[in-house]
Amino acid sequence: MAELRLVELSASTIVSVNAMSLKPGQEQFLAPTSYAVAAAVINPATSWQRVVLDGDEVVGFVSANFDPEAPQPHFQSVLWRINVDADDQGRGVGRFAVENLLEEARRRGMDHVDVIYEAGDGGPEAFFERVGFTPVDETEYGEVVAEIRL
Repeated sequence: MAELRLVELSASTIVSVNAMSLKPGQEQFLAPTSYAVAAAVINPATSWQRVVLDGDEVVGFVSANFDPEAPQPHFQSVLWRINVDADDQGRGVGRFAVENLLEEARRRGMDHVDVIYEAGDGGPEAFFERVGFTPVDETEYGEVVAEIRL
């Protein structure tokens, strides 16, 4: 694996982000990438979207939002989405993306980062626990709210 690096989501990387593959069963836990991209258009000042590159190859995508004025604390500093291409899962790409997200949150003066996910077999729960998220709440829809304190 070459050295991983983050770049902003752009016209030159979005096609590759949309073409990333998932492992069987993972699609039920993930909304289309276009939802995350739309958030950046709606909230450009608070949205943070990065592509993980391994050399010149797109291997991951991470989308977050930092809005200290958000009425719900879970939405003030939140990881909205993380994708790692199926062939690159288990290589540290996701951990790299989360570590960089945490650095950005600190830079913006945040004291936590939350993630909201649906629990279930094949879902992201084990990954989020491995990178340090701890369940702290549940949404009205039964989704898990987990947090990393900074």
